[in-house]
Amino acid sequence: MISEEHCIKLKGVIAALCTPMREDLSIDFSALEKQTGYLSAAGVQGFFVNGTTAEGPLLSTAEKRDVLAAVRAAAGREKFLCAACIQPSTFQVVREIRELSDLEPEFFVAVSPFYFKADQAAIIRHYDTIAAASPVPVILYNIPQNTHNPLELDTVLALAAAGNIAGIKDSSGNFLNFTRGLLRHPPGFAWIQGEDYLPGASFLMGADALVTGLGNIFIEPYVMMYRALTAGDREGLLRGQHAINRLYSLLEKRPGRNIATIKAAGYLLGRGNLWQRTGQAGLTEDELRLLKDEVSALNT
Repeated sequence: MISEEHCIKLKGVIAALCTPMREDLSIDFSALEKQTGYLSAAGVQGFFVNGTTAEGPLLSTAEKRDVLAAVRAAAGREKFLCAACIQPSTFQVVREIRELSDLEPEFFVAVSPFYFKADQAAIIRHYDTIAAASPVPVILYNIPQNTHNPLELDTVLALAAAGNIAGIKDSSGNFLNFTRGLLRHPPGFAWIQGEDYLPGASFLMGADALVTGLGNIFIEPYVMMYRALTAGDREGLLRGQHAINRLYSLLEKRPGRNIATIKAAGYLLGRGNLWQRTGQAGLTEDELRLLKDEVSALNT
C-alpha cells in the first residue's frame, strides 16, 4: 500500500518542466537550472520531469537520468519529483525505472502502452507489472490524444485499488470521467488535473493537484489558485483560473505548436531557448515579436 508520506506529498502545483535545448538539440543544463529555480522560488510543490512538455519520448534514458539529477540538484529535497518514463512497452518502462531508481524520485510516471492497440486488460497488466517493479509509488498518466490507448474509468478505479499506485494525472480533458472517478476513488489515491482549463473546477470538486506545462511561462496564477484553495478563498481561486485562461490564449493563437510556443516564451523571458526536437514548426521572427508583446501584456 502507499505510505502516508506519499499520500500527503502528492498535492498542489506540479510543474511539468520543459527541457531547454541548444541549437544542436543537446540539453542546456544551465537554462534547465534557471527554469527550475524560477518555479521553485515561485512556490510549486513538485516537478513532473521528462513528461510531454519536456519532450520526454524523444529523450534517451541517459538524458532523462541527467535531467532528473539536475532538477534534483536545483530543487533540493523540499520539492517532490515525478519521473516520467514515457516508453511504448511495459518492458521498456520497467527497464527505465530500474536505471533511474538510484536517483530516488518520489514517484515514477507511466502512460498506457502506445503505438500498438491495447485493450483495457492489457493496460491493467501493464501497470500491475510496472507497480510491482517500482521501488516508489507509480502515477498513472492518461493522455489518449498521444497514446491512442485511453485509460477507461473502470480501469483507473481497478488500478486505484491495487498496490503501489499513487494517483492519476489526467490530461484527457474528459471532465465528466475525472469528476466521476474523483468522487469514487479510494483513500490515498490522488486525482491530478492535467488540462490547464480545468484545475479551478477540479479543485472545487476536490482534486488533489494539478500538473501544468503551460506554467513554464508564468507559474504564478497556478500557485495563487492553490493558495486560494487552501485558504478557502473561492473568488481568489476563480481569479487564478481566469489568469490561466488568458495565458492559454498564447497556445490557442498558435495551434499545433504548444511546445514551440512555450519554449519561445521562455526564451523571451530569459529562461530558455527556442529549439525543440518535436518537429513542430518554430516561430518566425514576426511571430516572435508578436509573442513578445503578448507575453509582456500578461506580465503587467
